[in-house]
Amino acid sequence: MPTSSAGKISRGQAGAPGEPVLGSLGSEAGVTLIEMLVVVGIIGIIAAITAPSVASGLDAVRMASATQSVAAFINGAVNRAERRQQPIELVISLKENKLTMYSNEPGFVREMKLPDGIAIDAVLPAEEEMTDGVRRLILMPGASVPGIGVQLVNHSGAKRRVRLDPMTGFPRTEIVTAE
Repeated sequence: MPTSSAGKISRGQAGAPGEPVLGSLGSEAGVTLIEMLVVVGIIGIIAAITAPSVASGLDAVRMASATQSVAAFINGAVNRAERRQQPIELVISLKENKLTMYSNEPGFVREMKLPDGIAIDAVLPAEEEMTDGVRRLILMPGASVPGIGVQLVNHSGAKRRVRLDPMTGFPRTEIVTAE
């Protein structure tokens, strides 16, 4: 490498073939603003295309989770009536979007509020006297379980139903198709 008279490497002078020139930057040293904007634009387009499918996937997971929670809550009410040999009142409120279980045991109240985006659509079979949006059921120990169904709906219109089987006493879930 050529040196100056003081023994230092001089800037701007070409060295041996294949050696980089000191003091000058090559054209590959960074990313231009245009290249960065193109990459950000492509990422934005991909995000815009995938957002609806991700949102619908989250809605499906939320609906499945809420359905299983309602089934577990109803199963808990049936089990409590049988194991404690106490009548249990199950209150299903469409207006407040919640299920509540009461017992004659002092201080016993269990409540389940459905998550945002999930609502109680109907309690089946429908009753005409249910004007206040509240359905009350009494679960008696040793008696048969009422054959009811709680239908849930999400904001995109998908519906699921939790039915309490009167023969076995166990809740089962089903997807409601367009009728």
